[in-house]
Amino acid sequence: MVTLNRIYTRTGDGGTTRLATGAPVSKASLRVDSYGGVDETNAAIGQARQHTAADPVLDAILERIQNDLFDLGADLATPEQHGKPEWEPLRVAESQVERLEREIDQLNGEMSALTSFVLPAGSPAAAALHVARTVCRRAERGVVALSEMEGEIVGTPAIKYLNRLSDLLFVAARWANDKGQADVLWKPGATR
Repeated sequence: MVTLNRIYTRTGDGGTTRLATGAPVSKASLRVDSYGGVDETNAAIGQARQHTAADPVLDAILERIQNDLFDLGADLATPEQHGKPEWEPLRVAESQVERLEREIDQLNGEMSALTSFVLPAGSPAAAALHVARTVCRRAERGVVALSEMEGEIVGTPAIKYLNRLSDLLFVAARWANDKGQADVLWKPGATR
């Protein structure tokens, strides 16, 4: 369990921070940027939840996802090391990805098929969920870039989780638009 008695430590004033392993690293490192992107996604979902509280199905899914994103941040803040670690690091599990897939299917199963791309608009909840989706896609790109760096290891479930989460956020935005009935559809070339 985490105990935070003091919020500021001044240890990061020089532009460095420590990973969960205790290793010092620049705050500009791609690893720190990656879990920062996950944190930003979590905050965007928290903002969206200001508009989903009345929907017990959607809000419960989003609340659980916020907890998952802390798991993902812990995963990314604890690089894999050679040899046996001093403690068992928290890693995103394939079961968390599979749960997202079930929830996508659950929500999507109650909506009609799309006939056009959806504009990020509609209800306040839908618009906020679209923002969260785009923030999630940016976080995913950062985590993928980290995984492609020489010497960096990122578990496959971590990348899959972000990919699936952005899909879920898209479906959730449609759900928040009266289960897709109030979607604002793209009209190709309509403004020429």
